[in-house]
Amino acid sequence: MTKEQTEAGDVCACCRQKSTPRDAVEQKNLHNRINRIIGQLKGIQGMIENNRYCGDVLVQIGAVESALQSLGYVILEEHMMTCVAEGVQQGNTEILAEAVELMKKLK
Repeated sequence: MTKEQTEAGDVCACCRQKSTPRDAVEQKNLHNRINRIIGQLKGIQGMIENNRYCGDVLVQIGAVESALQSLGYVILEEHMMTCVAEGVQQGNTEILAEAVELMKKLK
């Protein structure tokens, strides 16, 4: 049995692929968002290295959290419109419970 397979023969959660791939524009938009978040994190790292005022660092941490939350909502919307909708159409109602759990994780 390979790392990608479970005992039941299914692909593990970490190796699953979307049925409907993201188009190039979606990929680019997500990539750009992630790069901005990485830039913000590097900025926070620099602030800490430069011994910047705690309040200023905390404001930037809040901005990163907000950016991550927004990214999560974009991915969740995509998940609901593609993966969940397709799963339900194919008779997989368990995907609805998974979607609810994912929503809880986003807070």
